[in-house]
Amino acid sequence: MDSSELDGNGTEASLPPPPPVVPPDVVPVKAEDALAEPVKKKVSRLPIARRGLGSKGMKIALQTNHFKVNVTNNDGNFFHYSVAFAYEDGRPVEGKGFGRRIMDRVHETYASELNGKDFAYDGEKSLFTIGALPSNKLEFEVVLEDVVSNRNNGNCSPDGHGDNESDKKRMRRPYRAKKFKVEISYAAKIPMQAIANALRGQESENFQEAIRVLDIILRQHAAKQGCLLVRQSFFHNDPRNFAEVGGGVLGCRGFHSSFRTTQSGLSLNIDVTTTMTIQPGPVVDFLIANQNVRDPFQLDWAKAKRTLKNLRIKVSPSNQEYKITGLSELPCRDQTFSLKKGGRDGDDGTEEVTVYDYFVNARRIDLRYSAELPCINVGKPKRPTYFPIELCELVSLQRYTKALSTLQRASLVEKSRQKPPERMRVLSDALKTSNYGSEPMLQNCGISISTGFTQVDGRVLPSPRLKLGNGEDLNPRNGRWNFSNKSFVQPIKIERWAVVNFSARCDVRALVRDMIRVAGTKGISMEDPFDVLEESHQFRRSPPMVRVEKMFESMQSKLPGVPQFLLCLIPERKNCEIYGPWKKKNLTEYGIASQCMCPLRVNDQFLTNVLMKINAKLGGLNTLLGVEHSPALPVVSKAPTLILGMDVSHGSPGQSDIPSIAAVVSSRQWPLISKYRACVRTQSAKVEMIDNLFKKVSDKDDDGIIRELLLDFYVTSAKRKPDNIIIFRDGVSESQFNQVLNKELDQIIEACKFLDEKWEPKFVVIVAQKNHHTRFFQSGSPDNVPPGTVVDNKICHPRNYDFYLCAHAGMIGTSRPTHYHVLHDEVGFSADELQELVHSLSYVYQRSTTSISVVAPICYAHLAATQVGHFLKFEDKSETSSSHGGLSAAGAVPVPQLPKLQDSVSNSMFFC
Repeated sequence: MDSSELDGNGTEASLPPPPPVVPPDVVPVKAEDALAEPVKKKVSRLPIARRGLGSKGMKIALQTNHFKVNVTNNDGNFFHYSVAFAYEDGRPVEGKGFGRRIMDRVHETYASELNGKDFAYDGEKSLFTIGALPSNKLEFEVVLEDVVSNRNNGNCSPDGHGDNESDKKRMRRPYRAKKFKVEISYAAKIPMQAIANALRGQESENFQEAIRVLDIILRQHAAKQGCLLVRQSFFHNDPRNFAEVGGGVLGCRGFHSSFRTTQSGLSLNIDVTTTMTIQPGPVVDFLIANQNVRDPFQLDWAKAKRTLKNLRIKVSPSNQEYKITGLSELPCRDQTFSLKKGGRDGDDGTEEVTVYDYFVNARRIDLRYSAELPCINVGKPKRPTYFPIELCELVSLQRYTKALSTLQRASLVEKSRQKPPERMRVLSDALKTSNYGSEPMLQNCGISISTGFTQVDGRVLPSPRLKLGNGEDLNPRNGRWNFSNKSFVQPIKIERWAVVNFSARCDVRALVRDMIRVAGTKGISMEDPFDVLEESHQFRRSPPMVRVEKMFESMQSKLPGVPQFLLCLIPERKNCEIYGPWKKKNLTEYGIASQCMCPLRVNDQFLTNVLMKINAKLGGLNTLLGVEHSPALPVVSKAPTLILGMDVSHGSPGQSDIPSIAAVVSSRQWPLISKYRACVRTQSAKVEMIDNLFKKVSDKDDDGIIRELLLDFYVTSAKRKPDNIIIFRDGVSESQFNQVLNKELDQIIEACKFLDEKWEPKFVVIVAQKNHHTRFFQSGSPDNVPPGTVVDNKICHPRNYDFYLCAHAGMIGTSRPTHYHVLHDEVGFSADELQELVHSLSYVYQRSTTSISVVAPICYAHLAATQVGHFLKFEDKSETSSSHGGLSAAGAVPVPQLPKLQDSVSNSMFFC
């Protein structure tokens, strides 16, 4: 302010009056905010509440592997604390595996400082108590005497006493006690009342946390018994639990346990589960089995290095445990390291010694076969520590996380399956031996667990009537039927076709003759093939893509035109490397339907099964539902209804560079619900939510999946838009339900609005889960539950709309029902109508003569994703490698796009 504005007293002269005083509770408004339009907040959809129970079907008494949990203490609180570990010098402890041992020592040493409280520790950074600890922040120091060190702590003399001076020096480091600082800080309070509220249908975040605490108590209980913990499953180191599956891999049987809120209260769900572990024992024996070679001199050591990385070994004679960091570059005989001479005059100096000489001469250890093999390295990159391989043994209970081969998977299924009575006995024994009643944390919560299986009331829905050819009706028995002396309901004509043989050994002429004969009995009119094209001997050992290319060159020169269909004979039943390139060439370049088969054991039943697939691929139908033919399905037959099946297929474990594949199949030719077509797209690796359902590329163009399927439904259903859209979604967990409801459903609605702003179809969203641990057992019968068994009481959710359906006949092991969650229903199905629809959709799968365990649209989506996934397996990595690297500085990396299917096959059931 200028001085001329002040009077003689230094006060302001003739200024305007001051502004009015602003009350303290007034929040100023920004000018731009005041002018802005009020933003409509989008309301999130939530899973709907149950609308009643079903009543149709024959009643059946069942038992289930849910054990009732009684909770008497609802007034207390769980207190959540975060835990941090540091070394003496303040460096944080980063390695896993120390936590439980450190916290056990804290519990032993500082019981009085903890007010004698027991705690549940999750093995990482969270700790829970019942009631508060004395302070919000506690700091302790503990000492662990036998911390495994990466240093050279196995090199004591063979008798283990370390008589000589150099052994004593080496002994000081490893067994030196290590100090750890432990900091425990208050994080949150979780009222136990949240569990009681959830049982009344009032779920909250507190409830999820409270249940998590109970699960952590069970994990800690298992950890104290020396179990391997894998999420909510635990595995005892008992030889009776192991089964060899080949390749140095063992199937280890254990138990899954989790607390569930149900209509009848809190229950503990316990089930048998299996994980893969490494075969313990000599490292060399494991590698020989893993690579299927005769002796260690045939091993691929580059592959061995990848396989052994991070596995734990015990080294003899010290029995010290280490983690493998790699292999030596040179064989044991040639690999050197610097050894201190240990002179008494103070001039220690070092000398270069080979690992072999050191162990044989200095340590007096006899080595039989290690001289020519690499050493195991357990040191750090700049400070390696080597041991001869024959002194190293893999310790037990180490998980094998790589994908299993087909043979391993088959062996695992065979050795781990259990009939219902055996499974019940194993689960009863597991609950008794777990001895949860002795767990002090559970006692303090006032929790007791019943030892009896929960009794539930099931209902068996009647099998739907099927329509076959010549107007015949058929009633499936025990979820099965067959086509002997019967024909397909809509058989096709096959006029232009050919056979290609990729070196499969068989009498091709006899095979063709038998196929034409069996096709005739099923109503299919099948002409003789144009030709049988045999693969040239000179290409048999060529790469798969070259073999396919050469076969197409041969076809173009010998066939008069593009065939309607190709029968492809391949030499292996599973994982034939011809399959992917062959399918890709046929579907994306030529638009030809093809059927691959391995002609090992061919009979009329086998050929009927092959013809069922061929008939479906070429536009025919093998069976129809009676209610579909009438049409008399509730709701679905009365108004145009589109049925969608959605699934995402991910690469094998560890394959983070392979894109995930999203597949959506849709029904066509309403009022049918037996005919489908698929749309398949790639998306970012390991992403479960489908992100291409709606993809606006301009004001008029949508390149998303749903638009393509809606247009197909419109064209094939007498130019009618669907009034109802029923979505079946596979592969999502409870934690992702809100994303399905608010992200995926939003995209589908946007795709509909983009086609017609005024169009408002009604939506139903149902999630199907197979990856759960609920099993049913018939009271007083050793058999599996009959097909059509539905359960929607006692063990289902206390509020949400869910039910279990076992639509298939379990022939081996114990049947796994599918858990259906109805998240959204604008149509207003009754419980009986919806269960009948889901049950009917388990009978329209065109590839088999049985009902299947999950609705056909989901099975088809899975098949389509898997088949198209084979396209990517044989892509030249160099072409797409730049697109595979996860995230870059610029954000998400573009995912390689799939080649487009030709129009002649894109609308077909090519995936059958």
